[in-house]
Formats: sequence, structure tokens, C-alpha cells
Amino acid sequence: MTDSQIPDTADASIALADVLFAGQLGTTHARWRRLFSSTPFRFEEGLTHRERIDLSYDRLRLVNEAVQAPQVLANDPAELTAIHEWGGAVDPGMATIVAIHYNLFFGSLADHEAAGRDLGEYVRADRIGTFLCTEIAHGNDAAHMETTATYDRAARGFVLHTPTPAAAKFMPNTSPAGGAKGAVVAARLIVDGTDHGVFLFLTPLSDSDGSPLPGVEVRALPQTASSPVDHCATTFHRVRLPYSALLQGDHGRLTPDGEFTSTLGSPRRRFLQSIGRVTMGKLCMTAHSLGVMRHALDIAMRYAHTRVTSGMTNGQRVPLIAHRGHHTPLLDAAATTYAATLLQRSVVRQWDRAAGEEREAYERLTAISKAWITWRARAVMTECRERCGAQGLIQSNGIALQLASIEGTITAEGDNQVIMQKAGGEMLLGGVDLKPESEIAPADRELTDPQHLQDLLADIERISHTRAKARLRQRAGSPLARWNATVTPAVALADAHVHRLAAECLLTAAGQVPSGLPEDLLRGLHALFALRRIAAHSGDLLARGRMTADQVEQLPDAVEAVLGFLEPHALTLTSAFAVPEALLETHPMLSA
Repeated sequence: MTDSQIPDTADASIALADVLFAGQLGTTHARWRRLFSSTPFRFEEGLTHRERIDLSYDRLRLVNEAVQAPQVLANDPAELTAIHEWGGAVDPGMATIVAIHYNLFFGSLADHEAAGRDLGEYVRADRIGTFLCTEIAHGNDAAHMETTATYDRAARGFVLHTPTPAAAKFMPNTSPAGGAKGAVVAARLIVDGTDHGVFLFLTPLSDSDGSPLPGVEVRALPQTASSPVDHCATTFHRVRLPYSALLQGDHGRLTPDGEFTSTLGSPRRRFLQSIGRVTMGKLCMTAHSLGVMRHALDIAMRYAHTRVTSGMTNGQRVPLIAHRGHHTPLLDAAATTYAATLLQRSVVRQWDRAAGEEREAYERLTAISKAWITWRARAVMTECRERCGAQGLIQSNGIALQLASIEGTITAEGDNQVIMQKAGGEMLLGGVDLKPESEIAPADRELTDPQHLQDLLADIERISHTRAKARLRQRAGSPLARWNATVTPAVALADAHVHRLAAECLLTAAGQVPSGLPEDLLRGLHALFALRRIAAHSGDLLARGRMTADQVEQLPDAVEAVLGFLEPHALTLTSAFAVPEALLETHPMLSA
């Protein structure tokens, strides 16, 4: 390739941004990128915890002014996730309540029959919507929650009640902050003494001053280390609700006369149908993580190019980025961030198109992608914080506060470890299509061949599957003992599967950009991402004849060669994240 064929770095960044944002940087993403880089969303120093929460609610109402129709937004995955990608970087607390109000609250209403409800006050954000599902004693086993909604046939309404302290709704944003609130509350539908399973009920919580309505008790929880949100424990003392409060659909209907019908015989399936917005919530949590991860990496990369330190000779001063020890973790972070972003784009597209029997497989893909991406975001952002030294600890520099918010995404909408265990178990029972072994002998392949790298990632997945299957077949003292023997390789299987898919998305993207520098950079990122994974599993691959001893020996040099190619283009890679200059200028470490 001649010099005249190599696009300049600006053109390369534009091409990379186009593929990272699926061609929507100037459309879907533009509105939110512009809004969240405007003055009202700039970081404010010195606020108390309560003042920061109040500010988040003020900003939620600014977001609401830009939302044309909340019900429509709730059913537009691309638009909804775009809000979270840009909002989390400026105000993680606001991003959290945006996810609750638009996805969990409005989304739940949109997924059920309208029943003639007037939602005007919620549409105008005069009343903020929240979502009450998890209980103190029931998190990952929420299907066994204790809150009840008993049908009063004579009054043609429900009595919402918290029967025990353990049934208090745990951590919803139900405090007086933000003014009047309402919720969709998950509770067991009881009709004439029969428990029909968990359904959602539209429930007003507080008046215009934020004071709890009669029968609603709200207790503020201790401050968390994650996003600044008004987390509370909420209980109900025989609160009366109208018949229209029940969110109905094919999964469950109740006539005014108390006759219950459902197309689903299993109460657990009715519950999962009722809280279906949790899957979209996983996409929102993932989008939040991607946005703050890209933001942090852009900051750290810029800082590495402007902060100078000693070179290897007396009097020599060089930027931090010149040192291999500094730019290696940042380039690894770039490879992970690109892979995670492109995986998310693929998952959103697939989820948006999924229907019928496909839905279950795409729910699992969405879940393991959420777990993998939020975990990767924490690792990347921790690295970025460290590479910025003490500057990275200052909240106004845009990393520390956002890093704390990742802890919430790891736990919200399904605890990551539980997600991976469940997915691993399902994949062992047929929920995965394994790639066949390559018929080409490993000795005839090169580590510079991207398809060989992909095949090795598929080998890692297949090895985990084989190991888990063998454990599952072993005799054990009890079903729990049998699962305990299986769970570690089962989780490794889910992890290997999502790693391979992320790498595949990166390699596919390389074929979608102009040839030359953009394609070369994406192939370089793919190589770095895949080689790191392969090196971590080289023992298994060698033992099973999928790599030769020489190839294992060559791994460090192969990584070194990729790092050497990528380092001069590090800023080009992060410029493609399109973080607005107006926002970057608010970080003191970059403007000093």
C-alpha cells in the first residue's frame, strides 16, 4: 500500500466512528450527544449527596423535554440505548433514573394492555415513574416474592400489602426527591385465596411534595458507593388500588367478576412475561457501561499524550504514551472497548428483530453480553483511572464517579454471576451451536491469520463445553453437588462464547470500513483481543493439539508486533469515540 493510498488519521477516525455507531452518529446519537454536552449537564463541584440526586431529577425533566413520546421511546431499543450511552458519562445518577422511568416503568406499561389509563402526568414528568420488584429477601429468586395484591370482588379493586419485613421492596428510588412518583409494583395476584403468580400493578406512591400517600411507607437506605440515587426500602399497608391497576395481557387477565385466564400454565412464565422489560434493561445497563468506558478511555489516552515524564537519557522528556508499559494496557483497553461496542450493536439489532421461539435464545445472548460488557467496563475503567494517577481520582475529571456507577450495572437487572451460571447451564442443555474444529492442521496455520485466531477462540469454547459436560455426567451425592462440580466450566463456556462473538464482531467490522488504515486498525485490534484470550488458554489448546509448541512460544512476539503497529495510531482509535470537545474541556486534567 503506497502513502497515497493511506487515509489521513481524521478520515480513519470518521470511518471507525461510522462502524462503531452503526452509521447513526449523525442521527440517533446526535441528539443525545448534543444534549448531554450542553451547559445544564456539566459537572457541578461541591454538591452534597442529596443535592446531586435533586440535580439528577432536574436533568431527567430536561431529557423529557427532548423525548417526543415515552411510550414510543420504550419500544425503540436503538434510541433508548443511545440515551444511556451518552447520559451516563455526565450524570450516572440521572442515567439510572432515566432507565427506570422510560424502560422499566413506561416500558412495562407499553408491554401490557392500555386499559384506558391517563398517563399524562407521567408523560409530562409531573410524576416520575419507578419500578418495584426486588424484595429484601428475594432478589435473584424474585419469582418467590411475598408482596400480595388481593382482589376485592365487592369493591372491584385490589389490596396491595407487604406481609413481612423481608418483603419490603428493596432499593427503588421512592424518596421525596424529584417530587411526585408512581410505580409499577410486582406482587402476587390473589383471587379468592388462589395465588395466580406475580403480576405488575400501577400504584401512585407520593403527592406533589414527594410525601408518601396513605399506606405507603418509605425508608431511606444508607448511601451506596455506586451512582447517587435515592435508594429506599418501600412497604405497603393494605393500600387500595382500582381494577385498572393490574397490568394485563395474554399471560394473565382478570375480569371484574374475578375470573382469571392465562395462555401460560406456569406461574413462573407469567412472572417472566410480566417483568419482560428487565431484558431491555440489560441492554440499557450495557449501553451505560459502554458510554462511560469509551469516555474514560478517551480521557486516559489524551492524558497519556499530553503528560510528559522521563525518557531513557538525561534531560529527555517524553509523553507517557511513549512508554510500552503505559500504552500497552491502554491499547488492550481499546481492543476490548471496540469489541464490546460492536458486540452491543449486534445484540441490539438481533433483539429488535427477535420473535417467537427465537426470543429465548436472544434473551440469553442479551444477558451474557450484559454480564461480559459490564465486567469488562469495570476492568477498562479501573485501568484508565490508574493510568491517570491522582488526576483520575478527581470526580470532575470524568472517570472516578462513572467507575463507581459500573458497580450498579453489574448488579442491576440480574446479578452478573447468576446470569452467567444460568446461561452456562442452559448452553449445556443445547442452548449453543458450537463451531466445528478446523480441518486445517495447526502446524499449517499462522498467528497472523485472523480466521485461525477465530478458530482458536471456538476451540476454547468447545473445550469448556466438553469439560462441563463431563462434570455433569459424573455421579454426585446430590443434584446440588453435581451442579457445584459443573458450574465453573459452565460459566467458562458462557464466557468463551461471548468472547468469540465479540471478536467475530470486530473482525466483521474490519470488512465494513474502507481498505487501508481503518481496516488495518480494526484487524490489529482483533488480533490483540484474540491473542490475549488465546494466550490465557494456551495450555488447554496445546494439550488438545489445537496449537503447536512453537505457536505457543510465538504468542508474546505476536502480541508485541501488534502493539508496535497500533501505538502510533492510539489517538485515532479513541477519537472515533466522538466524545464532544465541549465535554472534554470540562475535565481539568485535560484543560490545564
